[in-house]
Amino acid sequence: MKSLKNHFSLIAALFTILFTIQVYQVLIRSISSYEENLRANYSIIVISNTKLEQSSLKARFKIIRALEEISPDNVIKRLKELDKTSLGLLKATLPKFYKLSLNHYPEPSEIEILSSQLLNMKHIKRVESFAQTHDQIYKLLLLYKGVTQIFAFAVFVVTLLLIAKEMRIWQFQHQERMNIMALFGAPVMLRSAVLFRLAIIDAIIAASFVLLSFSLIIQTGWVEPYFKDINIQVNVFDFTKDSFMHYGIALSLSILLALMLIVNHKEEV
Repeated sequence: MKSLKNHFSLIAALFTILFTIQVYQVLIRSISSYEENLRANYSIIVISNTKLEQSSLKARFKIIRALEEISPDNVIKRLKELDKTSLGLLKATLPKFYKLSLNHYPEPSEIEILSSQLLNMKHIKRVESFAQTHDQIYKLLLLYKGVTQIFAFAVFVVTLLLIAKEMRIWQFQHQERMNIMALFGAPVMLRSAVLFRLAIIDAIIAASFVLLSFSLIIQTGWVEPYFKDINIQVNVFDFTKDSFMHYGIALSLSILLALMLIVNHKEEV
């Protein structure tokens, strides 16, 4: 019973750490997906007296991904009271409208610099960057990132506390047995073998529980509607990449715990 309690203690600690890390991974992926969604939907409107070439603009401004001309036909068709000659003349005298798509979702300073440089070009009359709306969304994105970073720091602190606690518990539990084996001349690795065995077994169990938990979360599908509400797609759990990550972290922390116990024990002998 005591052995099972000892196992449960480390498994619970590792499970908490790994589960929290995976939640952090989901937050990072949701931020990246939301930012990509913003980039895909954000564009700058440029009004020019002459035709603009995409190749020349992309060569001059690395942030520009694509240039698309906006046809004025839909607006002109609404002017039914004008004859064909007047419509043709109006269409010929209208400036050209373009939509600029960018390589990434820009910072407000990047928008300001790009708008200023575009306006300095000879034939460009106006640049509409929707700065106020962009700034509000960008600040919300920064807030989301800031909260995630604070969450990551909290995970790091909790991880250290849990490891320290388990290290002390294991130290008290196995110190007498290791001292007795040392008196009979057993080498360090032999008298520490049980610690490594327990650490590896508990690490595998904890990581497996995390995989099972997120498998159930995916199967129930209760997370997906929240992502659909903000029009993003997030891979909650990548079974190949995330599985290797969790088993690696669990084994590393457990073996580190065992090594710390061995070092502390040697110092006390």
